Amino acid sequence: MATKYGSKKTEVDGHTFDSKAEARYYEQLKWLLANKEIRSFRLQPRYTLLESFKKNGKTFRKTEYIADFEITHLDGSIEVVDVKGYETPVFALKRKLFEKLYPDHKLSVVTYNKTHGWIELDKLKKIRKKVKKNE
Repeated sequence: MATKYGSKKTEVDGHTFDSKAEARYYEQLKWLLANKEIRSFRLQPRYTLLESFKKNGKTFRKTEYIADFEITHLDGSIEVVDVKGYETPVFALKRKLFEKLYPDHKLSVVTYNKTHGWIELDKLKKIRKKVKKNE
């Protein structure tokens, strides 16, 4: 079944991923773990961006960011990874809040590109902009 962004849900090892790219990244993480290149990884870690609160008798639910993966590297550093085809306005806001609230965690937004393989989405955007400028 395709999602509203055109990606196809994919199941691997009993886990359902939002896209084939996300499932492919999971496979890569399993390989890195098996080859002792990372310490561990988690699926869909949750990070609170705003606690719930009340105002004028109305309760506002907490706002969370649910990433695709959290990787603990061999040196103990934590990298949070989101696999995206492109950045939505909601994600851009959540990314900004995450960066402010979790300064010790590296946030990587990656995509898979046939030419470049796994690449940070921001880097791919710069490459595309440069190519378009030179056309």
